[in-house]
Amino acid sequence: MTRAIHIVRTVQDLRPRIAAWRQAGETVALVPTMGAIHAGHLSLVTLAKDKADRVVTSLFVNPLQFGPREDFHAYPRDEARDSAALAAAGSDLLYAPDAGEMYPPGFSTKVNVGDLTEDLCGAARPNHFDGVATVVAKLLLQCAPDKAIFGEKDYQQLLIIRRLVRDLNIPVEIIGAPIVREDDGLALSSRNAYLSPDERKIAPLLSQTIHDVAVDLAGGRGADDAVVAARFKLEAAGFRVDYVAVRDPETLKPLYGPVKRARVLAAVHLGKTRLIDNVPVPLAG
Repeated sequence: MTRAIHIVRTVQDLRPRIAAWRQAGETVALVPTMGAIHAGHLSLVTLAKDKADRVVTSLFVNPLQFGPREDFHAYPRDEARDSAALAAAGSDLLYAPDAGEMYPPGFSTKVNVGDLTEDLCGAARPNHFDGVATVVAKLLLQCAPDKAIFGEKDYQQLLIIRRLVRDLNIPVEIIGAPIVREDDGLALSSRNAYLSPDERKIAPLLSQTIHDVAVDLAGGRGADDAVVAARFKLEAAGFRVDYVAVRDPETLKPLYGPVKRARVLAAVHLGKTRLIDNVPVPLAG
């Protein structure tokens, strides 16, 4: 029987446990989450266990990264279920602060990572990445891990966090983890639960479409033409498209014409659900 994971809710309780591991010569990896744990999150824990002696998972639904018309209050919350899943995956400690611990009265500091946050999902969700950068900076400073694991599904977020760590000289290695997908290709996401049965049948077309874009680009098709065709295909199937874009995989600068190395990124709405996905060019494997 899997043991229950130990839960701490304050920085005051978190740091002594990490200090004890460090005194024993052990390395620490952090896996930040907002809960609603699924196989994608658990793959991050598995990777963290390969990269460090101890794994801390955080669970905090961060209000700063939700817009005024987004789903903060509806976001799924089930700490008992999540903590059991994380314990079974091998996480050593769950850090589950409340909003008062993360943002005490008078809190007024925001972290902005500049140009990386202004386009793509940053354009569609103003201030979202300021909220992400602020909470991640706090988690890294609170936990002081050797490594932190973030999924590549949120590719723009991953690059923002890498820039944040570089610019602020935070001594942590940021590791990107491969996207985990359903058998039909849909990238795992907590928000997939919002899809109706009919929408769920259509949703895999997103991953299929950007995969086809990557194949076309590798075959020499121009980025501009491939993006226009992909957008048309998605809109014809009933998606509302925020963007389909071909970008430099390190800077997210737009790429045009034939490309040899890139990232294809997309964000769409299907009904009330916003889905994001991305694939590399050339395709991995």
